[in-house]
Parts: sequence; C-alpha cells; structure tokens
Amino acid sequence: MPQLDISTFTPQLVWLAIWFVVLYLLMAKLALPRVAAVMETRRRRREDDLARAAQMKADAEAASTAYQKALADARAEAQATIKETSDRLAAEAAERQRALAGALAEQIADAEHRIAATKAQALAEVRGIAFDVGRSVVEKLTGATPDPERMAAAVDANLSGRVH
Repeated sequence: MPQLDISTFTPQLVWLAIWFVVLYLLMAKLALPRVAAVMETRRRRREDDLARAAQMKADAEAASTAYQKALADARAEAQATIKETSDRLAAEAAERQRALAGALAEQIADAEHRIAATKAQALAEVRGIAFDVGRSVVEKLTGATPDPERMAAAVDANLSGRVH
C-alpha cells in the first residue's frame, strides 16, 4: 500500500498540512460563521419568544384580574339590586297589609255596629212580641185581660234575666 510506504511520507505530510490549512480556513471563514449566525439567530428568536410569552402571560393575568374584578362588581351590583327590590317589595307588601288590616278593622267595626243595632232592634221587637203573646196567653187561660203595667214588668224581668 502506497500510504504506508515510508518514502512517500514527506509529500503526504505536506499535502496533509495544505489540506488542513485549506479546510481550516474554509471552516473558520465560511462554515463556522454561518453556523454561529444561525445559532445566534435561534438564540435571539428564543429570547424574543420567551419575552413575548412573558408579556402575553402578564397581559393574560391582568385580563383575568380585570375579569374577576368585573365579575365581583357585577355580582355585588346584582346582590344590591336584589336586596333593594326585595326591600321595596316587602315595604309595599307591608303597606298593602296595613291598608287591608285597616279596611278589615273598619268593616269589622261597621259589622259590629250593625249587629248591635240589629240585636237592639230584635230585642225591642221581642219585648213587644213577648208582651203580646203573654197577654194573649193570660187572656186565653184566664179569660181576663191582664194589667198592662204588671205584664210589661213581668216581660222586662224575664227578658233582662235571659237576654244579654
């Protein structure tokens, strides 16, 4: 094999050195700067993406906080509206109940007056009827006309003891 021949080692070493320098220069001047530029671009893009993601996260947290605050405010406003409406309706119901109670008390008092007047009228009529019936009974049983004053006193005594 010619590579292992000692007599050709010197030219092989020269060509090795030449190609090493050429390849080193190509790598140092062309390939490695391109790779470094690509890596730097990727690093910058990654940092930009991370910064943008952090900003978006902060924006999302701010939006979430604002949403939670708006939701809490809306709930508080709804509760206040419910309480206000409930209080207003309770006051209206109490007012209607007071008005109804007043009207019913007035009707009850009026009915009691009518009942008392009717009772007084009935008692007056009962006295007259009792007087007439008692006189008729005494006349039929005894055949004599009773004394009207004694008859009225007996009817009054009887009615005052039974009717209240």
